[in-house]
Parts: sequence; structure tokens; C-alpha cells
Amino acid sequence: MFPNPPKLRRFTLFLSPPHVLLVLLPFSPLLRSQARDLLPTKFRAKLTRVHASYVLFSSTTGQTLATIDGTALTLYRTSCVSALASRILSRNDSQVLVMIGAGALAPHLIRAHLAARPSLKKVIIWNRTVEKARNLAEKMQESVAFEGVCFESNGCLDEVVGMGDIISCATNSEVPLVKGKTLKAGAHLDLVGSFKHSMKECDDEAIRRGGVFVDNEVALVEAGELVGAFERGVIGEADVCGILVELIKGGKAGRRSCEEITVFKSVGSAVVDILAAQLVYETYMQQNQ
Repeated sequence: MFPNPPKLRRFTLFLSPPHVLLVLLPFSPLLRSQARDLLPTKFRAKLTRVHASYVLFSSTTGQTLATIDGTALTLYRTSCVSALASRILSRNDSQVLVMIGAGALAPHLIRAHLAARPSLKKVIIWNRTVEKARNLAEKMQESVAFEGVCFESNGCLDEVVGMGDIISCATNSEVPLVKGKTLKAGAHLDLVGSFKHSMKECDDEAIRRGGVFVDNEVALVEAGELVGAFERGVIGEADVCGILVELIKGGKAGRRSCEEITVFKSVGSAVVDILAAQLVYETYMQQNQ
């Protein structure tokens, strides 16, 4: 007998008849401690904070098509969504990208923004730990894929924000990092990190000054920057300019002038996850026929 019996959570998802997906999730408080105890101390610090697996099923037969590293899938999906929004909302002549945060997502966001805006010539990286920002800048500069792009780190946040044509944030901050008053005219602010009410990467002034767009409606009830702004009357939900799909389809206008500040807030969605997983699967099958 287990001293702490695993708890079993059962979820039944009714799909199109007669298909039903039954999910059984056993959980034991022992799992975390046992995993750590089995690993040598020197390896524990090297583990990422989030471990995820994505399983893709056939909607026709129910068979498992692929098991994908969910963390890697999220990194690519998130960065590509931000870059797609930037391609629509940022200025065509953007030259300076400011990356706030130097964690696992940062290099993916940098690559994606550079692909979406080939006009970018400089990337400035800021992180609370200055050494991490410096190390990432040096690593990115060594890549032959970014010929003609200058990478540097800077420890003065307000200064670098004011230099950015595109500012991308990927942090877990619960205090505003980007101050709206420091954004220059025509800047595009990309907010990725927050996913609960207590988290916020910019202040109310940034939300007030910018035309705000979101990846989907869930951002209106999850993103700390927006929920807080709604509660304080800075803007209302009706003031949000549109969602990404509307921008892509042309149902909503994006940037209206070279001087306008635009803000894009993403929280992720299961729909984009499955599209990304399907793309990975189909690409792999085509390359390995």
C-alpha cells in the first residue's frame, strides 16, 4: 500500500458522436520528491522548470499519431504567434528589437521577430541578472544565421525600452517592467509572460497609450496587465482593438499610423497548440516518407 495513495482524476470529453475521450490522471505527492531523489544533485539545477508532453491523436481512428516535447512545442508556438502579430502591427522600418528577459523563450522570440521583420539591425537584451543577458547576446551574435544584426546587453531598462521599435517581454514579473511613458512613438510592445492576475509586464500607461490587441478572448480574463487596467478604468474590454485572427483575416485594422503605439498580449490557446502539433507531425511525415 502507498503511504499516500495516488489520487485519480477522471475527465470525460464528449466529442462528435459516438466519439468519447476518457482521460485518467493519477497524481501522487510522492512523484515530485521521488523524481528529485533519483537524480544526482548536479543534474537538478539543469532541469527546466516546466516539463510537458503533447500527444496527438487521430480524430478518425483514435490512434496515437505522435508524442511531442510539449515544452519545445510551446516555445516555438509562442514565439511564432508573437512574430506574426509583430509582422502585422509593428512598423515596416523597425530597426531595434528590445528583448526583456533572457530565459528559455527569449532566443526563440528573437529569432522569430528577426524572421518577421528583416529590417531589424540591432537586438538589445535586458535581464535582472545582467550576466544572463550578456551571455545570451554573445551566444546569439555567434550564430551565422544573424549576419548583419548587432546583439548587445544593457542593464538600464528604461533606457533600452525608449530605444526599441519592438519591445518583447517574456518574464514572470509581478511588477511592471515597461513604463508607458518611456515608449517612443510608433513602438510595438509584445507581452508574453503574464498568465494570471498578479503578473504584469507593463504599467497602465502603456496600456492606455497603445492600441491593444490580443491573441484570443481568454487574455481579457487572464492577463494581469489587462484585468488590472479594466478594474482601474484605464480602458474597458470594448477598447481592445481586436484578436489576432481578425487581424489576419483583415476584419480588424492593425496599425493606423507610423506614430501609433501598438500592444499585443498573448496567453496561448489549445487551438494554436493543436495546429502547431499537426504542423510538426505532417512535416515529419512528409520528410520521412
